[in-house]
Amino acid sequence: MSMSRDQADQRQIPQPIRPDGAGGIDTGPRDIWRDLENPDQLVPPVTDNGLLPNMVFSFSDTHMKLNFGGWSREVTTRELPIAKDLAGVNMYLKPGGVRELHWHQQAEWAFMISGSARITAIDAEGRNYIADVGQGDLWYFPPGLPHSIQGLEHGAEFLLVFDDGNFSDLNTLSISDWMAHTPRSVLAANFGVAEEAFCHLPKDQVYIYQASVPGSLESQRIESPYGSVPLPFSHRLMAQKPLVSSGGTVRIADSTNFQISKKIAAALVEIKPGAMRELHWHPNADEWQYYLSGTGRMTVFGGNGAARTYNVRAGDVGYVPFAFGHYIQNIGNDSIWFLEMFRSDRFADVSLNQWMALTPKAIVESNLCAGNELMDALNPVKQPVVKFPRKDKAD
Repeated sequence: MSMSRDQADQRQIPQPIRPDGAGGIDTGPRDIWRDLENPDQLVPPVTDNGLLPNMVFSFSDTHMKLNFGGWSREVTTRELPIAKDLAGVNMYLKPGGVRELHWHQQAEWAFMISGSARITAIDAEGRNYIADVGQGDLWYFPPGLPHSIQGLEHGAEFLLVFDDGNFSDLNTLSISDWMAHTPRSVLAANFGVAEEAFCHLPKDQVYIYQASVPGSLESQRIESPYGSVPLPFSHRLMAQKPLVSSGGTVRIADSTNFQISKKIAAALVEIKPGAMRELHWHPNADEWQYYLSGTGRMTVFGGNGAARTYNVRAGDVGYVPFAFGHYIQNIGNDSIWFLEMFRSDRFADVSLNQWMALTPKAIVESNLCAGNELMDALNPVKQPVVKFPRKDKAD
């Protein structure tokens, strides 16, 4: 439903006009709510230039697939064409709801947003893994390994990330789909039972279905004769000690501390109100972002004078191509929490501040016509930095 003009007047209708007079009024038709949410796209900073593609897409604008055991929605290259390296699925399972036994050609990385779930998997050596994961936990299943997910007593909402931008969760390899398309005589021969044992097989892929809430982890544990997997498929990210700077925190999970995660590296970032994730870039991969809370803005610099500013908020996916410079600034009243993910085994970033600080002073001064105030502010650091714009704003 669109907002009436009387309602909009109460919100002070935003217009595409800069303080210097550039631009002009937009008399409509228009989506005023959307303009209010995206002030830096309605009135771009004067530093924006060129024709960079869209790099933000909201899960709220995706197709929702509803099943009796939960729901799912996804952001792939279909929704966000620039995002070629990674795709994401937001999924909810009711208490007892099951994402059926399945496997992928891609690696699966996951972050538990709320609730809890039970995950199961086996590897190619026949070693199994059964574990419960809660809010803030991660899991990772290497390509080709079969697994399942089931919501526990309060259900589970989570984010799944795959190392292929063209991935779709509806095109995965599922046990129900395979058996539905295999002759019953073959199934009977394979399992050593009569064909009648397969009379009630689903006719199509089940995908997500409703079942009972499982019993305790101990009651469901099955000991494999080949032992357990050598590296755990889950990781308690929030149990990590964060990297702390004046404006927020960063927790990094990659193959150095979540050893099974060979194809996707990630960081969970907190940006306090008024603070920013400093100017930086990533030298090893594109960045796929998911915003968990808060309101911010991000300017992406693509070289040759091209730069574009995007507004971001909870539920949005952001994307920054390999080596493009960017920052994320908190422009709201609450902390921003977001995930940044990479198709890589290692997290890596390059700080603009650090680069300048570790370059001979004379060349930086001559390159930028820089004065003493800027040169004195440069400070080499060894970690991703979230900071306040002025030293007197630090806590």
